[in-house]
Amino acid sequence: MLVEAHLVAEILGGAQVLGRTVNSILDLGEAVEQGLPKSSLRNSASHVRPDPAGQRQLIYQIVPEATYKRRRDRLSAAESERTERLARVIAACHYVWSDVADSRCFLESAHPALGGKTPLEASLSELGARQVEELLEKIFHGLPV
Repeated sequence: MLVEAHLVAEILGGAQVLGRTVNSILDLGEAVEQGLPKSSLRNSASHVRPDPAGQRQLIYQIVPEATYKRRRDRLSAAESERTERLARVIAACHYVWSDVADSRCFLESAHPALGGKTPLEASLSELGARQVEELLEKIFHGLPV
């Protein structure tokens, strides 16, 4: 993993949203297993898309709209895993680019190493997220991509 668990937790909203301090992968895993708060998905989406309509579109790619609206406070374990995966990729982008605008540009731009998909699209699956993380690691270390 390119980034530490506490950086992923910050994308999810930090201790204020998660209701706990995350210092390790174990802590993050426990939070995901218990079901992340709905607001953690909103926080993650806001790091990629500043406009509310774009945020909603991204949220509904992670959790279908009707399901999301039915959820009161917490996401299911599967929805929480997808939310954590998105936050992990966003945190890795922020780590590599050190700039929110550059991170957004990378996430929203099609990349040949991802079969022409954007890193955001690829990150909707676990395997795609791993490909994005591998790509980011190569970029970080100055390797050709």
